[in-house]
Amino acid sequence: MQFRVYSGSDGQSHIEELNLTTSDVFQFPSAQGEELVFRRDPMPGWHNCPRRQFVITLSGQAELGFGDGSTQLLGPGDISLMEDYTGQGHTTTVVQAPWLSIQISVALNAQVVSQ
Repeated sequence: MQFRVYSGSDGQSHIEELNLTTSDVFQFPSAQGEELVFRRDPMPGWHNCPRRQFVITLSGQAELGFGDGSTQLLGPGDISLMEDYTGQGHTTTVVQAPWLSIQISVALNAQVVSQ
């Protein structure tokens, strides 16, 4: 599944499902000077994403938590476009260890390009 996590005007982070079709190729320019980050553990407590990035779960499961009490379970193959750089942020809790994700920085002004 594909998700987008973003900061709302209410100061809370929210999540929505992205409906990217499997028949198209989507391209996002990467952020210049950034590298791929492999992360084995979650960030503790409430936090914001450090930059606009895709987070792809490679193994294990983690649960994202939001200020309204809602949660989203992420498992292998799930992709999240993280854009909640302001407000309360979200929590990340490992549900099934080891949880391994890859973080791919995306240019702030990047738009989806479909081919």
